[in-house]
Amino acid sequence: MMRLVQLKKGHVRRVALVEEPHLRMLDGCTSVYEFATCALRTGSKLNDLARTRLTPERLDYGLVYGGKSEWKLLPPIDHPEEPARCMISGTGLTHLGSARDRQSMHAMSTDEMTDSMKMFHWGREGGRPAAGQVGIAPEWFYKGTGTSLRAHGQPLEIPSYAEDGGEEAEIAGIYLVGPDGTPHRVGMAGGNEFSDHRFEKKNYLNLAGSKLRTCALGPELVLDPQFSSVAVKVEISRGGRQLWSGTFRTGENEMCHSLRNLEHHHFKFEAHRRPGDVHVHFFGTDCLSFGANIKLEDGDSIQVSFAGFGRPLCNTVHAAKSKAVPIEVSSLG
Repeated sequence: MMRLVQLKKGHVRRVALVEEPHLRMLDGCTSVYEFATCALRTGSKLNDLARTRLTPERLDYGLVYGGKSEWKLLPPIDHPEEPARCMISGTGLTHLGSARDRQSMHAMSTDEMTDSMKMFHWGREGGRPAAGQVGIAPEWFYKGTGTSLRAHGQPLEIPSYAEDGGEEAEIAGIYLVGPDGTPHRVGMAGGNEFSDHRFEKKNYLNLAGSKLRTCALGPELVLDPQFSSVAVKVEISRGGRQLWSGTFRTGENEMCHSLRNLEHHHFKFEAHRRPGDVHVHFFGTDCLSFGANIKLEDGDSIQVSFAGFGRPLCNTVHAAKSKAVPIEVSSLG
């Protein structure tokens, strides 16, 4: 499985192929976006195109990964010219564990099944349609644009207006919409979807607002990943000591929706098929530290590892010290 990273040194950007323990620079492309656009234009497969762009230039991956090089890791995908043309979204209630957590979060005093659990069961019944058929729609949420995307080593923010911030270790699909409006899967990357679970717990209608937070991807983009069943490990540290850890599996075999069904229901909207747009779509998780009553604090470290997806993604938590103040709107009338 070929894996790529995006790098930056000052104002210079490059794309490199992961050849552990080195990064091998590619020629003729300053971004994965440019690289994928070239593949579409020439009708090439990304794996084949990457081989034709290999150069003798190599970097020590360990130094770059550890933040000890002039070259810094970027998120493995972005829209380099217009960050707002990178849409970040996701799908919830795809894993059995996520449904259990949501059921517990929004449980009522009666034995009535919550809307979350109802939607999960609908997914189990109709989330894997036969070829040529359309399955049941999953839960879908909007998360932001490319301005919310963070790289390996960058902080994930808990803003002053938030009640909490919590990790969500998920694999994300990376897509580029072609000139004719056809969506193309560039690859996948491990990520941390990061949400405000305490705000959501108050009322499930707060879900939309709880998702409008920073998130992280990377460090590596896998061009043709094995996505049937992927082992995931999450580790949270505080003050240099492990606070919590969890393991689970993600991928098509672990979910009630097929990948094809998830992709259909995202790209069925005409607005999601605008030529030249980038899409980052998170596929859900099965394990949250919030379910173990962990409240993340400023300075906590989150590491998520996905088997077959390269080096772990590590981010620290940065909680705003200031208090929320009203945003005043100025009238132009």
